[in-house]
Amino acid sequence: MRTGKRVRLALACVAAAAAMTGCSVEEATCGGGEYPVLSIGGTGSACVPNDEEPPEGYTRYPEGKVPEHVGDAWDTYWQTHTVDEDGRIVEVPRGG
Repeated sequence: MRTGKRVRLALACVAAAAAMTGCSVEEATCGGGEYPVLSIGGTGSACVPNDEEPPEGYTRYPEGKVPEHVGDAWDTYWQTHTVDEDGRIVEVPRGG
């Protein structure tokens, strides 16, 4: 068997095994033991250990609107929205 065919076969086996075990190839927003936080008034984010409060200038995402994976619906939403100083969800001005 040629090397190219072996590589394709190996990749197919890995993909099949991942699908059967429920393994995900999505990149998590934060690592284990952490939760994501949003910068107040901006679109920046960070990860905070579960046993700590968000640092100054950051807040927890509103309940039910927390991104879990890079590129998921909430991750995409928070690229154009933020939370203001009063805790209201607002759209971020273009270019800002």
